[in-house]
Amino acid sequence: NWQGYLGWSSTGQYQKEMEQARQKYDPIFAAFASKPIEELARDPAALKVGERLFLNYCASCHGSTATGAPGFPNLTDNDWLWGGDPEAIKTTILDGRQGAMPAWGDALGPDGVDKVAEYVLSLSGRQHDAEKAAAGKEIFQNMCAACHGPDGKGNPAMGAPNLTDNVWLYGGSPGAIRQTITKGRNGRMPAHRDFLGENKVHVLAAYVYSLSQR
Repeated sequence: NWQGYLGWSSTGQYQKEMEQARQKYDPIFAAFASKPIEELARDPAALKVGERLFLNYCASCHGSTATGAPGFPNLTDNDWLWGGDPEAIKTTILDGRQGAMPAWGDALGPDGVDKVAEYVLSLSGRQHDAEKAAAGKEIFQNMCAACHGPDGKGNPAMGAPNLTDNVWLYGGSPGAIRQTITKGRNGRMPAHRDFLGENKVHVLAAYVYSLSQR
């Protein structure tokens, strides 16, 4: 294994630069970590650092403006699958989340899916077939209420979305709703604890929290 001229290697150079960066920035993140997230969310210096972290590590999924995309939540609208208080946001970033909507196509059949879809449309005041929605309500109470709640308002402890507010992670058209019921959905938010560390996540959580408080 050749060590390179004067012992230089790209790996060694990288490790040296990373260590220099840690020595420079770790005290800054440690100082931020001593403050509550709500306080950092009003601190321009912390928000500037948090925004930089967001653009580097989160924007590829949630977008540079944090408004999301199909399958990736909008972080600016104060609608939260797993809870939007500061500690819930921090936990989501640290440990990730795994959301699963089971497929009901085989169990319900096309007619059952159609009825449930019409009922789901009715929950958010959308145009719907009243007769099918009435039949779909009974199916919903038996098959869907355990996660989404009897009133369809969701359950943050399970990551089950509110179906009454017209915010749709995978699209809210009748066709998209039928597709979700038929085939299910599987969403994953990766954990960043080992990659970023708790102090950086603390600042990042403050930035994300601030987005929905504007």
